[in-house]
Order: sequence, then structure tokens, then C-alpha cells
Amino acid sequence: MYRPGYNEYELRPGAKDQIDEAIKDLCISMKAKDYLKLKEPLYINRVAKLDEREYKLYKKMERDAVLEIKDEEIAALNAAAVTNKLLQMANGAVYTDEQEVIELHNKKLDVLEELIEEANGEPVLVFYNFQHDRDRIIKRFKYVRMLNTEKDIEDWNNRKIKILLAHPASAGHGLNLQDGGSIIIWFGLNWSLELYQQANARLVRQGQTNTVRIYHIITENTVDERVLEVLKGKNLRQEELLRKLKAELLK
Repeated sequence: MYRPGYNEYELRPGAKDQIDEAIKDLCISMKAKDYLKLKEPLYINRVAKLDEREYKLYKKMERDAVLEIKDEEIAALNAAAVTNKLLQMANGAVYTDEQEVIELHNKKLDVLEELIEEANGEPVLVFYNFQHDRDRIIKRFKYVRMLNTEKDIEDWNNRKIKILLAHPASAGHGLNLQDGGSIIIWFGLNWSLELYQQANARLVRQGQTNTVRIYHIITENTVDERVLEVLKGKNLRQEELLRKLKAELLK
């Protein structure tokens, strides 16, 4: 089904099963893990804890944001906007309507610093979500290099970069970074499972000789924990995630 105004097609309900049935005697579908001998990555959560004042501020902003949603229906656009605002707050800063940045806390930056120290000189690939995340990380840490050019990729794979900073949308299909390190740190989560998986696959791919460690920095008792359910395959949609949040707030 073609969607006017979009350069993409969507399958009608049930169409994939019909296509698979029609071509099953002509094609073989295999996942990379079926034929590549890769070590299973380690998924590690590191908790960032807000102090009492910071948590009260987060809960107030969470309540104000979620209750903007109408009772009748949660539109995808509204769900995306509210989720993004909550993710920003969990990360430590938020955009105002005028696109100014208000800093709320530095707890994730503190945990990121701990993880970099624990890496003991090993290169780390850090994924961020929002531009203010990127700016605050660059301001906090020396030797950060943004992933922008082929030269950045070359230097990373030659282990000349200690902290490589990238957005998951810019580190998608086909980018080979497996020679440069085996540590991924998610400073800010993105609720898109596809982006999450493809970003991790930059290191978890053929040619990687070490077990990849994938760290999630999770702000305790925030939307981070619920988004992580999506990334773990709990099959929550963004609208359902917001319904859960709203139900909790209205208890």
C-alpha cells in the first residue's frame, strides 16, 4: 500500500504471510546470527539516581506533560512529543517551546564518567539522543570525537579515538566500527527498536573479536525504565507506553 507524500510502501495486514508462502520454495531467509559465529553481547544497566529535589521536579514535569493528552485517544504525534520530553528530562535537560535548553541534573553525566573510567583506556562508543545531550557530553569530557566523516571511522577502527560520540540515526546500516572497540554506552535511549538494534550492530558484527558490552544508563523511576521494555522486545507501542504513564499518574 503506497502512502501519498511518503517515499515508502506499507504492507497490508496479513500480506507478509502471503508473500512468504508464495516464495517459500524459491528463497531462504536467514538472520546474521544463523551463520555468523559471534559472541553474544552483554547488556548491562547502570542506574542514575535523582536526589529528592530533582525527582520531585521530574515528577511534576512528567505529570504536566502526560496530562496534556486527551482522555479519548492518544494520537501518535502527541505520544511522540510527550515521550521525547520525558526522555529529555531523564537525560538531564529539556528544550523549552522557544528551543532554549534548561538543565535539570547531571546524574547521567556522572554515570557516564564512571563507565569511561572503568573502561580503563579502552575506546567507548557513546550513543546520544538529543542535541543537548551531545553538547553537554562534549562540554564535560575531553577527547570526545563526533562521528561525522570517513576519517572519523578510520581513526576509530585504528583505535585512535577514546570516546566516539554518535547519534543512532547516523550510525545505521553498513557502517563498520567493529575494529575500534567493544564497548557501547547508551547515554540516552531512543524508543525505536530498529535504531537501537542497528546501532548496536556497528560493533556486534563479523570481525569483532571481543564480547561487546552494551551499557544502558537508566535514570531510576523515569520513562527510561519503560522505554527499555520496548527495547527488550516487550512489544509496547509508544501510545501504550503513554497510557501506562497516564494511568499511574491518575491513581
